[in-house]
Amino acid sequence: MVEILLIRHGETEWNREEIFRGHTDIPLNDNGRKQAKALGEYLLRWKLTDPLFISSPLARAYETAQLAASNISPGSEIIKTEDFKDICFGDWEGKTLPEVENKYPELYNLWKIEPGAVKFPGGESLDQVALRTESALYQIARNHREKTVVIVSHRAVNKALLCRLLGLTSNAFWKLQQHPSCVNELGFTGSDFILISLNDSCHLKR
Repeated sequence: MVEILLIRHGETEWNREEIFRGHTDIPLNDNGRKQAKALGEYLLRWKLTDPLFISSPLARAYETAQLAASNISPGSEIIKTEDFKDICFGDWEGKTLPEVENKYPELYNLWKIEPGAVKFPGGESLDQVALRTESALYQIARNHREKTVVIVSHRAVNKALLCRLLGLTSNAFWKLQQHPSCVNELGFTGSDFILISLNDSCHLKR
């Protein structure tokens, strides 16, 4: 069975300040780098053999992948792909939660109670994100049957994708948690994905 480790990047200042990020390229903060290094130490326990690292092209994900990979397989290539880029929040990007709630009260309320029904102004919907990531994940799993694949992506992306893989609608988005630098373990049977662990962040609780 193919093993997939789906990871969320470490913390950024915009995470901490609850600013919508999306395609805006925000680096990790100091705490995020510590989280990524702790992730790399944690992944050493998995005894991964020649893992394949794939990352969103955004700096916060790619730096997380670099710091984690440096512990496991120094000098290994990290493949950047647009498929796992964060959701495009469009006009909401760069705005705080209170700013969005004030400017888009009806859409923000819908986002909180029925997220699957929202398409962000100038951006994407969760279903669009789920479709692009699911297609990419199946292709990766089928093309790399002999490797453990480590994918570093984003909170909204991971949650939208996991909802789809579990047969849930995007309205279940708020029922899943994704802490910074968390690990989700998936197994691929050749035809379907099995969720083995969700939001594993024990390496951050020391």
